[in-house]
Amino acid sequence: MGQRTKWGNNAMREDGYETLGALQAYKLRLRRKRLLWQIRQAGRSLKPLADRSAQILPGAHLAFACLRNESLRLPHWLDHYRALGVSHFLIVDNVSDDGTLDMLCAQPDVSVWQAAGSYRAARFGMDWLGVLHQRFGAGHWCLTVDADELLILPHHNARALPDLTAHLGSIGAESFGAMMLDMYPKGPLGAGTYQPGTDPTTTLPGFDPDGYWWRQKGRYGYLDIRGGARERAFFGERPLEGPHLHKVPLIQWQPGFCYVSSMHFALPRRLNRVFDARDGRPTGVLLHTKFLPDVIARTQEDTARQEHFTHPNRYVDYRTAVTDGPSLWHPRTQRYAGWEQLEELGLMTRGTWR
Repeated sequence: MGQRTKWGNNAMREDGYETLGALQAYKLRLRRKRLLWQIRQAGRSLKPLADRSAQILPGAHLAFACLRNESLRLPHWLDHYRALGVSHFLIVDNVSDDGTLDMLCAQPDVSVWQAAGSYRAARFGMDWLGVLHQRFGAGHWCLTVDADELLILPHHNARALPDLTAHLGSIGAESFGAMMLDMYPKGPLGAGTYQPGTDPTTTLPGFDPDGYWWRQKGRYGYLDIRGGARERAFFGERPLEGPHLHKVPLIQWQPGFCYVSSMHFALPRRLNRVFDARDGRPTGVLLHTKFLPDVIARTQEDTARQEHFTHPNRYVDYRTAVTDGPSLWHPRTQRYAGWEQLEELGLMTRGTWR
């Protein structure tokens, strides 16, 4: 399985940053060209529904997301990122039918496109979002997140994205990394209630404070971070099939950049060097709100649609286990108390951003 290094309660470490040979570098350039061609083709499938992109000002911080049926999460999600400093949202909707489209189109700072094709065939939405990155992202700090992810920064609530990106620019950084942290309820999955617009951590207060591990992935130059609650509960005997927890959600976009696999890593390769403690960079956490009370219904729908996994047949047992409504709470569970708690646990760091 390769190196398996535990992570948690200590600063994140990296064994080294491998320099690629000429052939490997050429293959990555070719890979990027192919992805960019694929993204250009995907532009034909986007239908503008509410294009307010003319409002985007120079230096604006932009948020991008591809989503479907997220009316439950969107009210708080939009407020969260507005408070964080996002000036404009660029959203691809994959044919929602729960009121999501009406909600988005009514927002004065949101532009919406619809894509009716296969989410899976579009590289899980990354081809569609790539179109918007190329059209509108150049020269902006672009935040790309899912509708069930809430980014927590160092100095959260005291400082915002413009402060963070000013610091990143001062140290020559083009990107920012964050670990995804699964939040869960005290009680069975699918039980309880959630009021749209409220903070999801009131319904999902728990998380695993440790049990994370990483491997260095030399080709793309990123840390493959895994573990946590979903591995503990569902993938303990096959950890390499568990979820990837590393993401690069924030990039100072330039023409020719692209994501390779969701927001887990990008090209050019240098964008993925975000978790090296030697660089002194800050890192964040993405609070993952997948386990709100709608999780069982959504899992059943995902099972029927077969759109959310590269190899969906490998995850039959996982989806079945989720729909059984287990409790993820266990003796080491901690209740979320803010960014300082996460930094103390070694799950994020302010780095040199003091």
